[in-house]
Amino acid sequence: MINAKNVHIIGIGGIGTSAVAKWWQDQGAKVSGSDMHTSKIIDDLDKRGIEVKIGHFVDNVPRDCDLAIYSGAVPTTNVERQMVAELGVLELSYSEFLGQLAKTKKTIAVSGTNGKSTTTAMIATILIEAGYDPTVILGTKVPGWPEENLRIGKGDWFVVEACEHMANMLNIKPDTAVITNIEEDHLDYYRDINHIRETFQTWVDCKETCSQMVINRDDPESQKLNIKYESKFGVDDRRVGADKQIFDVAGVEVELQIPGKFNAENAAAAFTASHLVGVRDEIAQKALAEFKGTWRRFEHVGVWHEADIYSDYAHHPSAVDGSLRAFREFFPDRRLVVVFEPHQHSRTHELFSEFVESFDEADLVIISEIYEVEGRTEEKFESSVDMVQKVSERNKFEAVLYAKDRTEAESHLRDIVQPNDVVVVMGAGPIDNLARKLAGQEL
Repeated sequence: MINAKNVHIIGIGGIGTSAVAKWWQDQGAKVSGSDMHTSKIIDDLDKRGIEVKIGHFVDNVPRDCDLAIYSGAVPTTNVERQMVAELGVLELSYSEFLGQLAKTKKTIAVSGTNGKSTTTAMIATILIEAGYDPTVILGTKVPGWPEENLRIGKGDWFVVEACEHMANMLNIKPDTAVITNIEEDHLDYYRDINHIRETFQTWVDCKETCSQMVINRDDPESQKLNIKYESKFGVDDRRVGADKQIFDVAGVEVELQIPGKFNAENAAAAFTASHLVGVRDEIAQKALAEFKGTWRRFEHVGVWHEADIYSDYAHHPSAVDGSLRAFREFFPDRRLVVVFEPHQHSRTHELFSEFVESFDEADLVIISEIYEVEGRTEEKFESSVDMVQKVSERNKFEAVLYAKDRTEAESHLRDIVQPNDVVVVMGAGPIDNLARKLAGQEL
């Protein structure tokens, strides 16, 4: 593993990069960083004594820095990356650093289009229950973990989320790899579904990678992979109750507090991976039965005007559809109000028709303008106005409203929300701030 005493992180406010900052501080390194905007994540880093500068400037880079790590959203033209190169400092992307850490541990890495964060958290929860004491880095927060998005264990195991965007998972060479599913996404980088599947094939073909593979038996694209050592996961005989779901995984009954068939599939993947690395089935059962979910995944954040407010990270059409079906399963007799912020122009354009069909379980829909991801230059195609029009034409809703921004979305909610409604604020961008504002949480 790289030895570093002074680590600078460019784009430190990300959920993953902030976990890396805390990891390095725990190793005894002096850590600094920069980001374009302040946030609660950055406030938390500041409380830990990690100096974060807002804005990217040459002077942000310590002259005695011996390692720089950058977020995938930070381009090579960034002035701090240019200064790092000028100084001759070792530079790694976030995923490259994860790959370096993975070399020092027995590693389980989770990739796929949907469900990576939840599945990673589930595997970690099972391994903790089993006494494996893993180190964990993931792209969400886990309630009850002191560091939320990071767990530093004393054991030999590392559990990590391996993002497929820009083929970043290729930087991580695990002992056990989990692929949740393979769908069209990140089409600003990938040509099509074949290119995505071929990249996953490259991952599993690497001689240093994956003595064990866990794949979804019910996912058509995953089934096209040519894998020598594989275990398939799937969900059988699923039953949904008022506050839990019960299903079978390889003949073992599993109980889960969080709803949705997609979460049952996540749990099946976690159960299967844990079984492969030697965890007894009854320990996995217990850990999954007690698992309470993660940040921004079906997260109840509070009550507003006598309506329950949830934040959900879904930003791919199948994830939106799956999440809303889960909400409908758990709240069959309540009005479902959805606020959705599309994430990236390229994703919205390439999957536009699928998005239009993904809201059918809702009663009212508010669609905010498309969130433009910082650091990514994109051609602009449709506006959310176009999506509102097409969703309205399906004639399945009490109303479909456009919001030019989150302030206007809040205004719409004030006009339409009624007591006992379930309000789902959905998307991968800062739309989560709206949910927390409504719930009265400190931002």
